[in-house]
Amino acid sequence: MSRAVRRARRPGERGAVTAELALGLPLLLAVTIGLVWLLAVGAAQVRVVDGAREAARALARGDSEAAAFARAEEVAGAGSRVTASYGGDEVRVTVRRELRGPGGLFDVWPGVGLHADAVAAPESP
Repeated sequence: MSRAVRRARRPGERGAVTAELALGLPLLLAVTIGLVWLLAVGAAQVRVVDGAREAARALARGDSEAAAFARAEEVAGAGSRVTASYGGDEVRVTVRRELRGPGGLFDVWPGVGLHADAVAAPESP
């Protein structure tokens, strides 16, 4: 014998699911946007590291600073600041970039500062 269990509706419960959904959707949207932003920051950091490595290799090969810096900026993204220092038996390249929110979405908040160093030994001719 099975009986169908019916839940009696209490007065005031009508529309409760709609209200919970209306409160939950903005929170879910905010969490999703935050996760996408974290992925974008991670991808940009990888690009900054790659840009520093490209420039360090180019300078170690003997390429000009202008060419190496242009390549680093191309890889790391627009607005990157590239510096190089030479010491003894190494070339050190530093790339810095500030990442702003997509499409001006987070302009009210400060950007994320990205930074990478790469070191390479100069190649002998």
